Order: sequence, then structure tokens, then C-alpha cells
Amino acid sequence: MESYDFGIVGLGVMGRNLLLNMADHHFAVAGLDLDEAKAQSLEKEAKEGQEVKATTVAEEFVGLIKKPRAIMLLVPAGKPVDGAIGSLLPFLEEGDIVIDGGNSYFPDTDRRFTELAEKKIHFFGMGISGGEKGARFGPSMMPGGDKNAYERLRPIFEAIAAKVNGEPCVTYLGSGSAGNYVKMVHNGIEYGIMQLISEAYDLLKRGLGLSDEKIQETFTAWNKTELQSFLIEITGEVLAKFDDESGERLVNLISDWAKAKGTGKWTSQNAMDLQAPIPVIDAAVTMRDMSKLKPERVQAAKQLLWSNEISDFKEEEIIYQLQEAFYFAMINIYAQGLAQLTIASKAYNYGLNLEQVAKIWRGGCIIRAAVLEDFRQAYGRNPELPNILLDAQIGNKLVSKQAHIRSTIKLAVDAGIPVAAFMNSLAYFDAYRSDRLPTNLIQAQRDYFGAHTYERTDREGTFHTQWS
Repeated sequence: MESYDFGIVGLGVMGRNLLLNMADHHFAVAGLDLDEAKAQSLEKEAKEGQEVKATTVAEEFVGLIKKPRAIMLLVPAGKPVDGAIGSLLPFLEEGDIVIDGGNSYFPDTDRRFTELAEKKIHFFGMGISGGEKGARFGPSMMPGGDKNAYERLRPIFEAIAAKVNGEPCVTYLGSGSAGNYVKMVHNGIEYGIMQLISEAYDLLKRGLGLSDEKIQETFTAWNKTELQSFLIEITGEVLAKFDDESGERLVNLISDWAKAKGTGKWTSQNAMDLQAPIPVIDAAVTMRDMSKLKPERVQAAKQLLWSNEISDFKEEEIIYQLQEAFYFAMINIYAQGLAQLTIASKAYNYGLNLEQVAKIWRGGCIIRAAVLEDFRQAYGRNPELPNILLDAQIGNKLVSKQAHIRSTIKLAVDAGIPVAAFMNSLAYFDAYRSDRLPTNLIQAQRDYFGAHTYERTDREGTFHTQWS
């Protein structure tokens, strides 16, 4: 007993694949699941000679792990996490480590961190990105917890993580809920980029009437440019897939009623608490909500008419313009998420290193993209950078491309195509580069109806005016 390096509770797709990944790297691993079939499946999938053990009994499972024990939970967020911790606690000892590898809301992680610290057990919240394939062959991992305890985990995590230029896509991020928070914002950025891609697709298909084949070729070609990213890559593959039964392109048969698990909403809600503006992520959450109004949208499509077909356009010029606009908007989405991390790090005392965050996002995760190396370099030049738009190289590149997003938005408006992500990207950029916003008028209005006072530009102090 006590001969296994690592244990995972929850042997669904992610848990099983992570354990098999560890076994491939010569670690002895154990799994726990109440479902006997899942436990048996893990052992069957292990290769000959690998030390892989599975059980349905918590006490037996805990007894298998070397001290100090390292045990990861891969169960649904919320009460199931607390339940899993409760089932393990009677058998855990001082110095043991429990890692929550799910998408838990970060205040829950802080609570568990404090509760288990009182029992002298280390608790980590760790975001894992990369899906089923990433878990099996190399995810991006975002751990937060006790820095000293991380040394017990580091050799295993660095071995199984995705690699970029030989560097593992995992690093210690900070205390408490730092890992879960970074993963939450990662998912918010993911929402924004997915919305942006869908709008580009809609503009090409409904706005310009291009063929499915041409649209698919466009996204495939974009993945060989500075837009190279996992999400662009899989978009080309999704658009190329045909339905086996009907012979139709499968994407055309999929409902537009989008679903979400809530991490994008959490990102928006917390950003508002921190007063961190992330308008594209907010818009992406809103548009998923809008998709759920399907019956109303069907009715509105018959009543709220706009007819203005875009004609007489040069196809390749428009596609290039859209490509440049996409790059501009994509950078602004990352900028918003990274700026939120900067603000949150100070508010919650995480001590985040944004260069390291950009570094571990370069591989394995869903938002991996070529531009993340540019961000890593930007933070390397200036670790105190409050926003990547202020990096001279990145900022100057956006300035040179801004005409394209302005023209793209005009085209979409004329065609009646909703492009909330493109619009909010440009609005964010234009607001950020404005040394004076019209909020002076809002301050005057607030003082008029609520005596909320205001500050002046020509003298110190707080003032109130009798406006009428």
C-alpha cells in the first residue's frame, strides 16, 4: 500500500485520461469512482507494465497514495466537490493535498482553502483546459494554492502538461483561488473569441451569401496566418463535416439554441464587481442568452424587417478586410481578459505573473493561439503593463488595422447582421484611447437629480451645484 504517486476521484473522461497520461509518464496512479464500470474501465485501458489501480472504496483509495498524499477531484462543481472532500476527510492526514480540477466558482475555492487549512490539509483549485484530448496527451493547467505544497505536485504536472518549445504549460499561479480565477477568465476569453468567430461566419454566409465551401476554405486559410489558433483550426474542421445520413453539412443542421455552463457569466459578474470593463465577453454571454429566445426571434424575423442586400463587392478584398478586423477584435478580447486578471490579482492578493499566464496558455488550452507569444513577450518587456494595448508593438499593430474593423462593422450594419463582438471590441478600443470621455455629463446629471457631487478639472475638492 501507499505506493501510488497520485490519485483522482471521478473517473469520467477527464479523470481517466489524466490518469492514463500520468501512467504514460511512468507515474503509479490510482482512481476512485462509485461506478464499478468506470473503475474497471480505467484498469482495462492501462498499458502493460503501467501501475494503474482503481477502486470504489474511499478508504482503500486513500490508503494507496504515497504521503503526503496528492489527490485530485474531477467531479461537477458545487455540492459534489464538498461531498467528495467529505468522503475523503476521515482518511486524510496533516500535510495531504487535495486538488479541485473542475470549474469551481472561485469564492467556493477560497472557502475550501480556509476550511482545509484549519485541518492542516492543503487545498488547490486548478483549472484544466484542453478537453478530452488535452487531458490524455497534454493539457494546460492553472494551479493555485500553497506554494510550498506545489513542489509535491510539480514533477507530475510538468510531465503531463502540453509543451511549447519544450516548456510545460503549467506553473504555480498564486495562493488560494488564483488557479480557478485564471481558468474562469480563460473561459470568458473563450466565450468572446467563439462569439467573434460566429459573427465572422454569419457575415460571410448571411451577409455576403458566400458558399459553405468558400467559408470553410477561408477559416482553414486563416489558420495559416497570424490568426492561427485552436478555435480557428477547429472551425475549419467543423465546417468541413458532412452529416452521414442526409449528406448535408452538419453545421447547417445544428440548432442555434446555444448552451453554457456559467463560467462566462461568472467572468462578467465578477468583472462588474471589480469595475473591470470587458464588453466583448459581456456581449458574448448576452448573445448566448439571446439565442435562447428562439420563438420570439422567429416571430420578430417576420415583423422587424430590414432588406438591404450587399452586392457589387470584391470577395477577396472583403475576406481580407474581415481577417484584419478579426485580428483587431481578437487582440481586444485578450486585452480585456488579461486586464481583468491584473485588477483581480491586486484585489485578491494573488500575485499573478501575467507573463507566466500567457506562457501556459500557448499550448494545450482552448484559447491557445500564436498571439499569446506576443503577449508573453510584452509582459516580459514590462511586467507592470496594465493593458497589452499599451505595449508599443501590439498597440501600433492595432492602429494600423483599425480601418478594417471600422469598414467591417459598417458592412455588417448595412447587411443587418448582428456583430456585437466586433462592435464592442472597437468601442472598447475607442474608449480606451480617449483621453476625455463624456462621463463628465453623467457626473453632472447625477449631481442634478441625486446630489451625488462631482470633481472639477480646474481645482481640488468635491462639489455640488444647485442646478435649477
